[in-house]
Amino acid sequence: MKNNKLTYGASVFDFDETVGFSDNVVIATKDGISMKITSDEWPVMGEGMIREGWEMDFTDFNKVTNGTPGPLIGKLKNQIKKYGNEWIYILTARHSDSEDAIHSWLLSQGIELKRENIVGLGDSTGEAKAEWIQDNLICSGINDIYFVDDAFSNVKAV
Repeated sequence: MKNNKLTYGASVFDFDETVGFSDNVVIATKDGISMKITSDEWPVMGEGMIREGWEMDFTDFNKVTNGTPGPLIGKLKNQIKKYGNEWIYILTARHSDSEDAIHSWLLSQGIELKRENIVGLGDSTGEAKAEWIQDNLICSGINDIYFVDDAFSNVKAV
């Protein structure tokens, strides 16, 4: 028997350490001590520090400082070339205040992604990304999703 089910696809890329690198940092504060956490350190250190009572300030991530291409920027470009940009997304833990800065940086790299397809969740949990994909893609009939993220916990949650 032949499976005639139609496939509706989307591609979802994380931003930091995936599509791009930047010099932005999280400022962690506890008991009068402050430290800077880079985006590549965040998946390893962040959740544990929050459990330990550190306060996190993510406002530096509202911009893209000294942005450079990440390991999957070529894949993003290829997906847009192959499928167009209708169902290609950047889904980032950065706050929604970062969306314009990410859009501008992508344009500087020759990537024309629809502005509304850049989504800042303001939440670094994999569950937040999984919920967004469920609510915005799967519930809209998307049944073939390419998802990439540098944090394995996010990949696992999705």
